[in-house]
Amino acid sequence: MTTSAFFPDGGPLSEEEFFALEEATDRVELFDWSLHVTPAPTPRHQHISRRLANALEAGATPERLHVVEAINVRLKPGRIPIPDVVITSDIDFDEQAVDAEQVLLVCEIVSPSNASADKILKMHYYAEAGIPWYLIVEQETGALHLYRLEGRHYVERSVTKVGDLLHLTDPVDVTIAPEKLLPPR
Repeated sequence: MTTSAFFPDGGPLSEEEFFALEEATDRVELFDWSLHVTPAPTPRHQHISRRLANALEAGATPERLHVVEAINVRLKPGRIPIPDVVITSDIDFDEQAVDAEQVLLVCEIVSPSNASADKILKMHYYAEAGIPWYLIVEQETGALHLYRLEGRHYVERSVTKVGDLLHLTDPVDVTIAPEKLLPPR
């Protein structure tokens, strides 16, 4: 997929044009009115995503929060990433995008091919949008990096490796064992 297919005049893409794109096997995100295209996630990535969402769901349901995978999150006009997993407050399940104000925790599952986008670019964008918690899962090792928003930047609160447990109390109360997220080897 090339950007020329989406930029016939070489100009920026509006949100309306972005939402009008037909579904593709590629993951298409909008960053500052420009498309960011990555290949569809691997089975390993999707396995981790599903397991993580299931683990978070246990704590979200009693709090009347929602755990959703791979949805459009509008950080600001013209900036719409697709995080791997989010925990939200009450949302309209029929809208094309969830506003950042509704997102309490955002999670990205990092692979070597997208590490800089998740650890630098998206981290900055999520912090700028005011999302309180950011969880990064290292796809290869299973390590969980939990960040809390302080001011305009994230501060790392914990690193949980295989064999240890991550105890979340905010925005949900759950315990996650990294090895339970990983597929069998």
